Amino acid sequence: MKPRLTISARIALLSIILALVSNLALVGFIWKQTSADAVAALHREIVEQADALRAVWRTGALPALADAIKEAREPGDVSLVLAIFDPQGHRIAGYAPRHLAVPLADTPFRIAVLGRDGVWNAREAGYTLHPIGHDWLLVGRPLDLIEAQQVAIERALALAVFLSLMLGVGTGLVLARYVTGRLNTIVAVIDAAGEGDLTRRVRLVRDGNDEGDAFDRLAERLNAMLGKIEQLMAELRVVTDSLAHDLRSPLARLRTKTEQAVLIADPAQREAALGGLLVETDLIMRMLTMVIEISRSESVTRDRFTLASPVELVEEIGELYAPVAEEAGLRFLIDVEARPAPLPLHRELMSQALSNLIDNALKHGASGGEVTLRLREGAEGIIFQVEDHGPGIAEADRAQALKRFGRLDTARTTPGAGLGMALIEAVARLHGGRFDLADNAPGLIARLVIP
Repeated sequence: MKPRLTISARIALLSIILALVSNLALVGFIWKQTSADAVAALHREIVEQADALRAVWRTGALPALADAIKEAREPGDVSLVLAIFDPQGHRIAGYAPRHLAVPLADTPFRIAVLGRDGVWNAREAGYTLHPIGHDWLLVGRPLDLIEAQQVAIERALALAVFLSLMLGVGTGLVLARYVTGRLNTIVAVIDAAGEGDLTRRVRLVRDGNDEGDAFDRLAERLNAMLGKIEQLMAELRVVTDSLAHDLRSPLARLRTKTEQAVLIADPAQREAALGGLLVETDLIMRMLTMVIEISRSESVTRDRFTLASPVELVEEIGELYAPVAEEAGLRFLIDVEARPAPLPLHRELMSQALSNLIDNALKHGASGGEVTLRLREGAEGIIFQVEDHGPGIAEADRAQALKRFGRLDTARTTPGAGLGMALIEAVARLHGGRFDLADNAPGLIARLVIP
C-alpha cells in the first residue's frame, strides 16, 4: 500500500501549487503584454517616420528624400532601416538589404525578414513599404532591441517565479503548521471528551468584533455540543440518582405489602392487600412512563413537527377536561384571546404538556374553585397559559418544582413522581420556547411560551 501524504504535507503542497500557477499566469500575462506594447510602440514610430519621409518626397522629390534619409540616420546606426528601392527591388539609397526579400506592395505595417544577404538573413524587422512614384520607400526597425528587452524581462520573470515558489513553500509550511495546530487543539478536546472529560473546551482566537474564521465557528459549535452533552450527562446522573431514591420507597412498600399479603389467611383481607399492591405498582409504572416520555421529547427532531392550529389544540384539550373539572366540582374556563395562524408543533407532546398543566391545576388548585386555560399572543410568541386560584407555589420554591423528581413538601402526601413539570419544560425546549411559573394572587399561573 502506497504511503499517503499527511494533511500538513497536502496543505503545503496545495499552497505551493497555487502560488506557482498564479505566478506563472501573472508572468505570462506580463510577458505577453510587454511584447504587445513594444510592437505597438514600434508600429507607431515607423508609421510616423514613413509619413514624414513621404511628405518630404512630395515636396522635394527623390533628392530631398535621399538627403532626409541621411539626416534621419545617425552614423553607425544599424537599428533604423531607411531606404529607397527601384521597381526591381534593388536598393538605390539608404540603409537596407541590397535586394529586398519581401514583395513590392503597399504595406502599412508588417514583421518579416527583409533580406537574405549578410546580417539581414533570418533577422526579423517591423517595416512599412509605400510607393513613391516609380520607386518604393522602406521604413523599418529590426526587432533585435525588442528581443533583447524580452530576454531581460524573461530572466527577471524567471527569477520572480523562483522567488514566488520559495515564498509559496514558506507560506505552505506556515499555513500547514497553523492548520495542523488548530486541528490538533480540536482533536485534543474531542479525545478528552471520549475519555470522559466533558469540561474541556476549544479556545477561540478571534479578536474584538471579528466573527472569526472557520476554525472558530467549528470550535463554537463543538463547544456548544460538548456543553449540551455535559448538561445531559449531569441531568442523567440526577435522574438516575433521583429515580433510584424515589423508587426505593414504593418498592419497599410493595415488598412489605407483598409479604403481608402472603401471610394473610382471610381471603377478603388478602384481596384488599392485593389491591394495595396494584396501587403501588401503578405508581411505579407512572414514574417510569413519565421518565420515558421526557427522554422521548428530548430526542425528537424538528422534522417530526407538523402545522397545527393553537386554537384547535386548546379547544380540543378544553373539551376533554371540562367534564373532568365539572365532576371535581370546579369551574373550567377556556379563554382564547388571540387566533394565531398554524405553526410547526409536535402535536402529541404539546397535548401531553397542556394535559399535565391542567392535571396539576385540578390536583393542587382545586381549593380555588376555578381553572382557566388561556391562549394569547405576546411579543415573545404564542402563550399557552393555565391559571388556578389555589395555594400556588412560593417564588423561592419554583425552581425546585421545575426539577426532575422535584416535589415540594406540600405535595409529598399526594401521588406523583415530580416529573410532570420536567416534561413540560422539555417540550418547551424542543419548540425553542420556555416554561415558567408566576403568581396569580392567589394561585399559580403556568405559562408555556412558543416563539
